[in-house]
Amino acid sequence: MVKRRQAGTMGTSVFPCLFVILLAGSSPAGCAEDNSSASHKTEGGAEKLVLLNSIADVEAFISSAEVAVVGFFQEPESPEVSQLRLVAARIPEVHFALSSSSAVREHYGVTEDTLTLFRRADKDRRDLNMESEEIDADKMSRFIRINELRLVTEYNPTTAVGVLHSSLLLNLLLFTDKKSPEHPERMRRYREAAELFEGKILFILVDINLKSNEQVMAYFKLKKSQLPALAIFHTPDEKHDVLPLEEVSIESVKDFCNAFLQKMEKEEDKPEEKAFNEEL
Repeated sequence: MVKRRQAGTMGTSVFPCLFVILLAGSSPAGCAEDNSSASHKTEGGAEKLVLLNSIADVEAFISSAEVAVVGFFQEPESPEVSQLRLVAARIPEVHFALSSSSAVREHYGVTEDTLTLFRRADKDRRDLNMESEEIDADKMSRFIRINELRLVTEYNPTTAVGVLHSSLLLNLLLFTDKKSPEHPERMRRYREAAELFEGKILFILVDINLKSNEQVMAYFKLKKSQLPALAIFHTPDEKHDVLPLEEVSIESVKDFCNAFLQKMEKEEDKPEEKAFNEEL
């Protein structure tokens, strides 16, 4: 029977420190360029860039994808749009759209030409102002790669930036071997569990084959012999809990998350009880 390690605090904030560690080994820019060049040969960018003319269409488009990118451009045939078509061809797994409607732009609070990325994982958005500097396809690709958090986000030097700036305060990490024959089934179950906590907990995959992730394991005092394992981390106060697993199941992930959430709720109630008793 596997024992759960008790929640504790860390001397330094995990993700800012891991962010620095990852950057030391490989810069987000470099990783983003690799991703872009790897998919550079993809065709169909013109077809992928959907034209949306109403608020309802944009809302439906955003809600239909884990990561949706919308170019809010005044001129649908501008040079920037041509660059966006190249990006859409490079990154086939992301949904792209274009809107030049003034009503749509006003609804989303856009006053200048802007590339906006919408994330389902934490119900957040990121804006890239196209008029603040000269933006080309490479810079757009880098912006997307850095910020494309998903229901399950793989942790690496590129996504570390997006994880660091996520609006979600709880992060759940699954430490596992992507080369393992069990990996596809583990990911299927992990993803199903992620859907149960959508908008509440950011689910992260940590592949132990990536050398920089050895530092991540060290933060949680995990050894390869203990994997697969879960680690949950609360960013404001750095409290965390670790659970080595014999098998990754939807129930084990759900129970682990719920137990930590309940523990957090009880601790939040304690100051109120103390204040009430002092008043008496």
